[in-house]
Amino acid sequence: MKLLEGLRVLDLSRMLAGPYGSMLLADMGAEVIKVEEPDGGDPMRLMGPPFLPDGESAYFLSINRNKKSIALDLTTPAGRDVFLDLACAADVVWENFRPGVLARLGCDHAALKAVNPRLVLCSISAYGQNGPYRDWPAFDLALQAMGGAMSITGEPGGRPIRMGLPMGDLAGGMFGAFAVVAALLRRQTTGQGTHVDLSLLDCQVSLLTYLAQYYWADGRVPGPQGSGHTSVVPYQALATRDGHLIVAVFAEKFWRGFCVAIGHPEWERDPRFATNRDRLSNRPTLMTLVGDVLTTRTTDEWLSRMQAEGVPAAPILGVDRVLEDPQVKHRQMVVEMKHPRHGATATLGTPIKCDGEMGLDVTPPPRLGEHTDALLRGLLDYDAGRIEALRQAGVIK
Repeated sequence: MKLLEGLRVLDLSRMLAGPYGSMLLADMGAEVIKVEEPDGGDPMRLMGPPFLPDGESAYFLSINRNKKSIALDLTTPAGRDVFLDLACAADVVWENFRPGVLARLGCDHAALKAVNPRLVLCSISAYGQNGPYRDWPAFDLALQAMGGAMSITGEPGGRPIRMGLPMGDLAGGMFGAFAVVAALLRRQTTGQGTHVDLSLLDCQVSLLTYLAQYYWADGRVPGPQGSGHTSVVPYQALATRDGHLIVAVFAEKFWRGFCVAIGHPEWERDPRFATNRDRLSNRPTLMTLVGDVLTTRTTDEWLSRMQAEGVPAAPILGVDRVLEDPQVKHRQMVVEMKHPRHGATATLGTPIKCDGEMGLDVTPPPRLGEHTDALLRGLLDYDAGRIEALRQAGVIK
Protein backbone atom coordinates (compact mmCIF):
# COMPACT_ATOMS: atom_id res chain seq x y z
CA MET A 1 0.00 0.00 0.00
CA LYS A 2 1.66 3.22 -1.16
CA LEU A 3 -0.60 6.03 0.00
CA LEU A 4 2.43 8.01 1.19
CA GLU A 5 4.87 6.95 -1.51
CA GLY A 6 7.45 9.68 -2.10
CA LEU A 7 7.24 10.98 1.46
CA ARG A 8 10.60 10.98 3.27
CA VAL A 9 10.70 10.93 7.08
CA LEU A 10 13.78 11.34 9.29
CA ASP A 11 12.96 9.37 12.42
CA LEU A 12 14.92 10.37 15.52
CA SER A 13 12.50 8.66 17.90
CA ARG A 14 13.19 5.96 20.46
CA MET A 15 11.24 3.65 22.75
CA LEU A 16 7.58 2.97 21.71
CA ALA A 17 5.42 6.01 20.96
CA GLY A 18 7.76 7.45 18.33
CA PRO A 19 8.81 4.27 16.50
CA TYR A 20 5.22 2.98 16.47
CA GLY A 21 3.95 6.17 14.85
CA SER A 22 6.73 6.30 12.26
CA MET A 23 6.04 2.65 11.46
CA LEU A 24 2.45 3.59 10.63
CA LEU A 25 3.83 6.09 8.11
CA ALA A 26 6.23 3.48 6.74
CA ASP A 27 3.40 0.97 6.35
CA MET A 28 1.62 3.51 4.16
CA GLY A 29 4.63 3.76 1.85
CA ALA A 30 6.72 6.57 3.34
CA GLU A 31 10.50 6.20 3.27
CA VAL A 32 11.31 6.27 6.98
CA ILE A 33 14.99 6.73 7.80
CA LYS A 34 15.76 5.80 11.38
CA VAL A 35 18.59 8.06 12.61
CA GLU A 36 20.40 6.27 15.45
CA GLU A 37 23.44 6.80 17.62
CA PRO A 38 26.42 4.79 16.33
CA ASP A 39 27.00 3.34 19.81
CA GLY A 40 24.07 0.95 20.28
CA GLY A 41 21.31 2.79 18.45
CA ASP A 42 17.73 2.73 19.68
CA PRO A 43 17.71 1.30 23.26
CA MET A 44 14.75 -0.85 22.25
CA ARG A 45 17.18 -3.00 20.26
CA LEU A 46 18.05 -4.48 23.68
CA MET A 47 14.51 -4.67 25.09
CA GLY A 48 13.54 -8.15 26.25
CA PRO A 49 13.16 -10.99 26.78
CA PRO A 50 12.07 -12.51 24.52
CA PHE A 51 14.80 -12.36 21.91
CA LEU A 52 15.14 -14.12 18.58
CA PRO A 53 17.88 -16.78 18.29
CA ASP A 54 20.53 -14.25 17.24
CA GLY A 55 19.65 -11.90 20.09
CA GLU A 56 17.38 -9.54 18.13
CA SER A 57 14.68 -8.01 20.32
CA ALA A 58 11.13 -9.13 19.59
CA TYR A 59 9.99 -5.75 20.95
CA PHE A 60 12.17 -3.87 18.47
CA LEU A 61 11.05 -6.19 15.68
CA SER A 62 7.40 -5.31 16.32
CA ILE A 63 7.63 -1.54 15.75
CA ASN A 64 10.46 -0.93 13.27
CA ARG A 65 9.54 -2.78 10.08
CA ASN A 66 9.74 -1.09 6.67
CA LYS A 67 12.41 1.37 7.82
CA LYS A 68 16.00 2.20 6.95
CA SER A 69 18.78 2.93 9.45
CA ILE A 70 21.60 5.44 9.38
CA ALA A 71 24.03 5.52 12.32
CA LEU A 72 24.92 9.18 12.92
CA ASP A 73 26.36 10.99 15.93
CA LEU A 74 24.33 14.19 16.23
CA THR A 75 26.40 15.41 19.19
CA THR A 76 29.27 16.28 16.85
CA PRO A 77 29.30 19.33 14.55
CA ALA A 78 29.96 17.08 11.55
CA GLY A 79 27.06 14.83 12.50
CA ARG A 80 24.75 17.80 12.85
CA ASP A 81 25.80 19.05 9.42
CA VAL A 82 25.02 15.66 7.88
CA PHE A 83 21.63 15.66 9.57
CA LEU A 84 20.81 19.13 8.25
CA ASP A 85 21.80 17.94 4.77
CA LEU A 86 19.36 15.06 5.21
CA ALA A 87 16.69 17.49 6.40
CA CYS A 88 17.03 19.42 3.17
CA ALA A 89 15.97 16.28 1.31
CA ALA A 90 13.22 15.27 3.74
CA ASP A 91 9.55 16.10 4.23
CA VAL A 92 9.22 15.24 7.90
CA VAL A 93 11.44 15.11 10.97
CA TRP A 94 9.89 12.91 13.65
CA GLU A 95 11.38 13.01 17.17
CA ASN A 96 10.54 12.23 20.77
CA PHE A 97 13.43 13.73 22.70
CA ARG A 98 12.70 15.64 25.88
CA PRO A 99 11.96 19.32 25.17
CA GLY A 100 15.17 21.26 24.64
CA VAL A 101 17.33 18.36 23.48
CA LEU A 102 16.90 19.12 19.78
CA ALA A 103 17.90 22.74 20.41
CA ARG A 104 21.06 21.63 22.24
CA LEU A 105 21.94 19.51 19.23
CA GLY A 106 21.51 22.52 16.94
CA CYS A 107 18.65 20.83 15.10
CA ASP A 108 15.56 22.53 16.53
CA HIS A 109 12.68 23.91 14.50
CA ALA A 110 14.42 27.19 13.78
CA ALA A 111 17.52 25.41 12.44
CA LEU A 112 15.46 23.00 10.38
CA LYS A 113 13.22 25.71 8.99
CA ALA A 114 16.28 27.69 7.94
CA VAL A 115 17.47 24.87 5.68
CA ASN A 116 14.02 23.59 4.61
CA PRO A 117 10.99 25.88 5.15
CA ARG A 118 8.66 23.13 3.88
CA LEU A 119 9.71 20.66 6.55
CA VAL A 120 7.16 19.28 9.01
CA LEU A 121 8.66 18.68 12.46
CA CYS A 122 6.67 16.42 14.78
CA SER A 123 7.89 16.60 18.39
CA ILE A 124 6.37 13.93 20.63
CA SER A 125 7.04 14.38 24.34
CA ALA A 126 5.45 13.31 27.59
CA TYR A 127 3.95 16.64 28.59
CA GLY A 128 4.55 18.95 25.62
CA GLN A 129 7.01 21.67 24.74
CA ASN A 130 5.72 24.05 27.41
CA GLY A 131 3.93 24.06 30.75
CA PRO A 132 4.90 23.24 34.36
CA TYR A 133 5.60 19.56 33.62
CA ARG A 134 7.61 20.20 30.45
CA ASP A 135 10.84 18.70 31.79
CA TRP A 136 9.40 15.76 33.68
CA PRO A 137 10.44 12.33 32.44
CA ALA A 138 7.63 9.84 31.81
CA PHE A 139 6.78 6.51 30.26
CA ASP A 140 3.47 4.87 29.40
CA LEU A 141 2.64 4.00 33.00
CA ALA A 142 2.98 7.60 34.18
CA LEU A 143 0.84 8.85 31.32
CA GLN A 144 -1.92 6.37 32.05
CA ALA A 145 -1.78 7.51 35.67
CA MET A 146 -1.72 11.25 34.95
CA GLY A 147 -4.28 11.07 32.14
CA GLY A 148 -6.99 9.36 34.17
CA ALA A 149 -6.91 5.93 32.53
CA MET A 150 -5.72 4.07 35.62
CA SER A 151 -8.42 5.65 37.78
CA ILE A 152 -11.16 4.08 35.65
CA THR A 153 -9.52 0.72 34.89
CA GLY A 154 -10.09 -2.40 37.00
CA GLU A 155 -12.84 -3.62 39.26
CA PRO A 156 -14.78 -1.26 41.55
CA GLY A 157 -13.01 -0.98 44.89
CA GLY A 158 -9.83 -2.55 43.56
CA ARG A 159 -6.30 -1.21 43.20
CA PRO A 160 -5.45 1.05 40.22
CA ILE A 161 -4.70 -1.07 37.16
CA ARG A 162 -2.67 -0.28 34.05
CA MET A 163 -4.37 -1.00 30.75
CA GLY A 164 -2.84 -4.11 29.22
CA LEU A 165 -2.20 -2.24 25.96
CA PRO A 166 0.31 0.62 26.41
CA MET A 167 -2.13 3.26 25.23
CA GLY A 168 -0.12 6.07 26.82
CA ASP A 169 2.45 5.44 24.08
CA LEU A 170 0.37 3.96 21.27
CA ALA A 171 -2.13 6.81 21.23
CA GLY A 172 0.73 9.27 20.79
CA GLY A 173 2.02 7.38 17.78
CA MET A 174 -1.42 7.35 16.18
CA PHE A 175 -2.17 11.02 16.91
CA GLY A 176 1.30 11.91 15.63
CA ALA A 177 0.86 10.12 12.32
CA PHE A 178 -2.54 11.76 11.88
CA ALA A 179 -1.12 15.20 12.70
CA VAL A 180 1.78 14.81 10.27
CA VAL A 181 -0.51 13.89 7.39
CA ALA A 182 -2.74 16.89 8.24
CA ALA A 183 0.31 19.18 8.31
CA LEU A 184 1.43 17.87 4.93
CA LEU A 185 -2.03 18.54 3.50
CA ARG A 186 -1.84 22.10 4.83
CA ARG A 187 1.60 22.46 3.23
CA GLN A 188 0.06 21.84 -0.17
CA THR A 189 -1.88 25.08 0.26
CA THR A 190 0.61 27.26 2.14
CA GLY A 191 3.93 25.87 0.93
CA GLN A 192 5.13 26.07 4.53
CA GLY A 193 6.09 23.45 7.05
CA THR A 194 4.75 23.12 10.59
CA HIS A 195 6.04 22.30 14.06
CA VAL A 196 3.63 19.78 15.60
CA ASP A 197 3.87 19.83 19.41
CA LEU A 198 2.34 16.54 20.55
CA SER A 199 1.99 15.83 24.26
CA LEU A 200 1.31 12.22 25.25
CA LEU A 201 -0.60 13.50 28.27
CA ASP A 202 -2.78 15.62 25.98
CA CYS A 203 -3.51 12.49 23.95
CA GLN A 204 -4.63 10.58 27.06
CA VAL A 205 -6.86 13.45 28.20
CA SER A 206 -8.40 13.59 24.72
CA LEU A 207 -9.31 9.90 25.00
CA LEU A 208 -11.45 10.57 28.09
CA THR A 209 -14.21 11.71 25.67
CA TYR A 210 -17.63 10.99 27.20
CA LEU A 211 -16.19 10.30 30.68
CA ALA A 212 -15.03 13.91 30.95
CA GLN A 213 -18.38 15.14 29.65
CA TYR A 214 -20.22 12.96 32.18
CA TYR A 215 -18.22 14.58 34.97
CA TRP A 216 -19.06 18.08 33.75
CA ALA A 217 -22.72 17.09 33.42
CA ASP A 218 -23.34 15.63 36.87
CA GLY A 219 -20.22 16.31 38.95
CA ARG A 220 -19.61 12.63 39.68
CA VAL A 221 -16.00 11.47 39.41
CA PRO A 222 -15.90 8.32 37.23
CA GLY A 223 -14.33 5.27 38.82
CA PRO A 224 -13.49 1.73 37.76
CA GLN A 225 -16.33 -0.12 36.06
CA GLY A 226 -14.64 -3.46 35.51
CA SER A 227 -15.81 -4.64 32.10
CA GLY A 228 -19.12 -2.81 32.54
CA HIS A 229 -20.40 0.53 31.31
CA THR A 230 -21.70 3.48 33.29
CA SER A 231 -24.69 4.00 31.00
CA VAL A 232 -25.61 0.61 29.57
CA VAL A 233 -26.93 -2.68 31.05
CA PRO A 234 -26.12 -5.44 30.22
CA TYR A 235 -22.73 -4.50 28.80
CA GLN A 236 -19.93 -6.51 30.38
CA ALA A 237 -18.04 -9.77 30.63
CA LEU A 238 -20.09 -12.67 31.95
CA ALA A 239 -19.08 -16.08 33.27
CA THR A 240 -20.39 -19.18 31.50
CA ARG A 241 -20.14 -22.81 32.45
CA ASP A 242 -16.65 -23.12 30.93
CA GLY A 243 -15.31 -19.58 30.55
CA HIS A 244 -16.43 -16.05 29.74
CA LEU A 245 -18.02 -13.98 26.99
CA ILE A 246 -19.08 -10.39 26.60
CA VAL A 247 -22.58 -9.15 25.85
CA ALA A 248 -23.24 -5.59 24.68
CA VAL A 249 -26.90 -4.58 24.63
CA PHE A 250 -25.94 -1.07 23.60
CA ALA A 251 -29.30 -0.20 22.04
CA GLU A 252 -32.87 -1.08 22.99
CA LYS A 253 -33.36 -3.05 19.77
CA PHE A 254 -31.02 -5.76 21.15
CA TRP A 255 -32.83 -6.21 24.46
CA ARG A 256 -35.63 -8.41 23.10
CA GLY A 257 -33.15 -10.68 21.31
CA PHE A 258 -31.09 -11.00 24.47
CA CYS A 259 -34.13 -12.00 26.51
CA VAL A 260 -35.08 -14.63 23.92
CA ALA A 261 -31.53 -15.96 23.66
CA ILE A 262 -31.17 -16.27 27.41
CA GLY A 263 -34.47 -18.12 27.65
CA HIS A 264 -36.39 -15.44 29.53
CA PRO A 265 -38.57 -13.59 27.00
CA GLU A 266 -40.74 -12.31 29.86
CA TRP A 267 -37.90 -10.01 30.96
CA GLU A 268 -38.50 -7.86 27.87
CA ARG A 269 -41.61 -6.35 29.45
CA ASP A 270 -40.68 -6.71 33.10
CA PRO A 271 -41.09 -3.15 34.47
CA ARG A 272 -37.77 -3.52 36.28
CA PHE A 273 -35.90 -4.14 33.01
CA ALA A 274 -38.09 -2.85 30.14
CA THR A 275 -35.82 0.05 29.20
CA ASN A 276 -32.14 0.73 29.66
CA ARG A 277 -33.00 3.35 32.28
CA ASP A 278 -34.95 0.69 34.19
CA ARG A 279 -32.09 -1.75 33.87
CA LEU A 280 -29.62 0.84 35.18
CA SER A 281 -31.83 1.39 38.22
CA ASN A 282 -32.01 -2.34 38.84
CA ARG A 283 -28.53 -3.34 37.67
CA PRO A 284 -27.60 -5.58 40.67
CA THR A 285 -30.87 -7.52 40.49
CA LEU A 286 -30.72 -8.03 36.74
CA MET A 287 -27.06 -8.99 36.60
CA THR A 288 -27.49 -11.51 39.41
CA LEU A 289 -30.31 -13.15 37.42
CA VAL A 290 -28.31 -13.07 34.19
CA GLY A 291 -25.22 -14.46 35.90
CA ASP A 292 -27.19 -17.40 37.31
CA VAL A 293 -28.55 -18.28 33.87
CA LEU A 294 -25.30 -17.99 31.94
CA THR A 295 -23.47 -20.51 34.10
CA THR A 296 -25.85 -23.21 32.87
CA ARG A 297 -24.38 -23.39 29.35
CA THR A 298 -20.98 -23.23 27.68
CA THR A 299 -19.53 -20.14 26.04
CA ASP A 300 -19.99 -21.60 22.56
CA GLU A 301 -23.61 -22.48 23.25
CA TRP A 302 -24.40 -18.97 24.41
CA LEU A 303 -22.55 -17.39 21.50
CA SER A 304 -24.59 -19.46 19.09
CA ARG A 305 -27.85 -18.43 20.75
CA MET A 306 -26.88 -14.76 20.91
CA GLN A 307 -25.79 -14.68 17.28
CA ALA A 308 -29.04 -16.34 16.20
CA GLU A 309 -30.92 -13.42 17.76
CA GLY A 310 -28.53 -10.77 16.43
CA VAL A 311 -27.25 -9.83 19.89
CA PRO A 312 -23.72 -8.34 20.03
CA ALA A 313 -21.69 -10.96 21.88
CA ALA A 314 -18.14 -12.24 21.59
CA PRO A 315 -15.68 -14.60 23.23
CA ILE A 316 -12.77 -13.22 25.26
CA LEU A 317 -9.71 -14.40 23.34
CA GLY A 318 -6.13 -14.68 24.49
CA VAL A 319 -3.40 -13.33 22.23
CA ASP A 320 -2.69 -16.84 20.91
CA ARG A 321 -6.28 -17.32 19.78
CA VAL A 322 -6.49 -13.81 18.32
CA LEU A 323 -3.51 -14.48 16.07
CA GLU A 324 -5.11 -17.73 14.86
CA ASP A 325 -8.61 -16.31 14.45
CA PRO A 326 -10.08 -16.89 10.96
CA GLN A 327 -11.40 -13.32 10.65
CA VAL A 328 -8.04 -11.87 11.70
CA LYS A 329 -6.27 -14.08 9.17
CA HIS A 330 -8.77 -13.31 6.41
CA ARG A 331 -8.14 -9.60 6.93
CA GLN A 332 -4.39 -10.28 6.72
CA MET A 333 -3.66 -8.87 10.14
CA VAL A 334 -1.00 -11.55 10.42
CA VAL A 335 1.51 -11.37 7.58
CA GLU A 336 4.81 -12.99 6.74
CA MET A 337 8.05 -11.08 6.80
CA LYS A 338 11.09 -12.46 4.99
CA HIS A 339 13.85 -11.98 7.52
CA PRO A 340 17.43 -12.34 6.21
CA ARG A 341 18.53 -14.27 9.30
CA HIS A 342 15.38 -15.94 10.58
CA GLY A 343 13.55 -16.72 7.35
CA ALA A 344 9.76 -16.45 7.25
CA THR A 345 8.74 -14.52 10.37
CA ALA A 346 5.18 -13.65 11.40
CA THR A 347 4.34 -10.03 12.13
CA LEU A 348 1.22 -7.92 12.35
CA GLY A 349 -0.46 -6.45 9.30
CA THR A 350 -1.99 -3.00 8.92
CA PRO A 351 -5.63 -2.23 9.74
CA ILE A 352 -5.80 0.29 6.87
CA LYS A 353 -7.26 -1.32 3.75
CA CYS A 354 -7.75 0.75 0.60
CA ASP A 355 -9.21 -0.10 -2.82
CA GLY A 356 -9.45 -3.75 -1.93
CA GLU A 357 -5.79 -4.06 -0.95
CA MET A 358 -5.58 -6.26 2.12
CA GLY A 359 -1.92 -7.12 2.39
CA LEU A 360 1.21 -5.34 3.45
CA ASP A 361 4.66 -5.56 1.94
CA VAL A 362 6.96 -5.99 4.92
CA THR A 363 10.69 -5.57 5.16
CA PRO A 364 12.37 -6.48 8.46
CA PRO A 365 13.71 -3.83 10.83
CA PRO A 366 17.12 -2.60 9.70
CA ARG A 367 20.40 -3.48 11.32
CA LEU A 368 22.02 -0.51 13.04
CA GLY A 369 23.51 1.67 10.30
CA GLU A 370 22.52 -0.78 7.57
CA HIS A 371 21.74 2.00 5.09
CA THR A 372 24.28 4.63 6.15
CA ASP A 373 26.51 4.46 3.08
CA ALA A 374 23.67 4.01 0.59
CA LEU A 375 21.81 7.05 1.91
CA LEU A 376 24.86 9.29 2.04
CA ARG A 377 25.82 8.33 -1.49
CA GLY A 378 22.41 8.15 -3.10
CA LEU A 379 20.52 10.86 -1.25
CA LEU A 380 23.26 13.38 -0.44
CA ASP A 381 25.76 12.54 -3.20
CA TYR A 382 28.65 12.26 -0.75
CA ASP A 383 31.73 10.70 -2.33
CA ALA A 384 33.57 7.69 -0.92
CA GLY A 385 36.34 9.82 0.56
CA ARG A 386 33.96 12.00 2.55
CA ILE A 387 32.04 8.98 3.84
CA GLU A 388 35.24 7.28 4.94
CA ALA A 389 36.43 10.45 6.71
CA LEU A 390 33.14 10.61 8.62
CA ARG A 391 33.51 6.97 9.59
CA GLN A 392 37.09 7.40 10.74
CA ALA A 393 36.00 10.34 12.88
CA GLY A 394 33.29 8.21 14.53
CA VAL A 395 30.49 10.38 13.17
CA ILE A 396 28.87 7.50 11.29
CA LYS A 397 28.93 3.74 11.52
